[in-house]
This record gives sequence, C-alpha cells and structure tokens, in this order.
Amino acid sequence: MFTKEIKASIKQIDQTKKLSKLEKIAGLDRKRDFIGIDLSNEDLSYDIFTHADLSGANLSDADLRGTNLRGTNLRFADLRSANLRGADLRGTNLGFADLRGINLRFANLRGINLSGADLSDADLSDADLSDADLSGNNLTGADLKDADLSGANLSGANLSDADLSDADLSDADLRGANPAQSRLS
Repeated sequence: MFTKEIKASIKQIDQTKKLSKLEKIAGLDRKRDFIGIDLSNEDLSYDIFTHADLSGANLSDADLRGTNLRGTNLRFADLRSANLRGADLRGTNLGFADLRGINLRFANLRGINLSGADLSDADLSDADLSDADLSGNNLTGADLKDADLSGANLSGANLSDADLSDADLSDADLRGANPAQSRLS
C-alpha cells in the first residue's frame, strides 16, 4: 500500500506539473527523501507532501499550517516553535522530535508516534491525539485543553503544569505518568 500511495503521489505531480513548495525549495523533482534538510522559517502552509522522509530535518519556526504530512517520517526532527495548526499528521512518526513550543492546535494526530518527543510548552488544544503514543514525553506546561486523548499511551509522561482541562482521557494509559501540578478541570 505504501508503494501504491507513492506512485499515486508521483502520478498526481505528473498530471498537474506542479511541484510542492517543499520540492521547489529543495530543488528536487518527484523525490521524497529530505533527510536532514534545513527548512527553518520556511512557509510550507497548506502544502501536501505525504510519506516524505524528513528525519532529522530542521523545521524550527516553519509555517506548516494545514499541511498534509500523513505518513511522513519526522523522527529526530527539530520543529521548535513551528506552526502546524490544523495539519494532518495521521500515521506520522515524530519519535524523539524536538517539539518545544510547537503549535498543534486542531491538528489530526490520531495514532501518531510521539514517543520520546519533547512537547514542553506545546499547544495541543483541541487536537485529536486518540490512540497516539506519548509514552515518555515531556509535556511540561503543554496546553491539552479539549484534546482527544482517548486510548492514548501517556505512560511515563511528565505532565507537570500541563493543562488537561476538558481533555478526553477515556481509556488513556497514565501508568507512571507524572501529573503533578496539572490542571484537570
């Protein structure tokens, strides 16, 4: 299925003769491998680049509002203070990424791998984090108001000073999590 989606993505590019902003910046044609690329401060809002490999990339302060990043590898990426408001990140790997101060408000993070990521001071309000892996995360000072955390794995997470008011924590795994000083209502 992964190969089928890549072929469909390439076919779409061929049909429209339009490269994504990411590909134009990188100077690449139909290539989906952007390992370690520096895209800090770039405007990639509302772009589509699914199943790309952006592992280790620098996307700090980048504008990725409304971007479709489904199935993208962002493992070990630097996304400090990036704006991903309303982005679609389903199936994305953000394991061990630096997400301090990131804006993920209204983002679709259903089933995402965020294990080991640093989400301190992140805005995750109104985000869909159902079934997400947040194990071992630093969520110190994170805004999780109205977030859907149903079925999420928060085991071993640091939730100090996190705002969990009106968050859906049904069936969430909170074993070993540190909810000290968190706001729960």
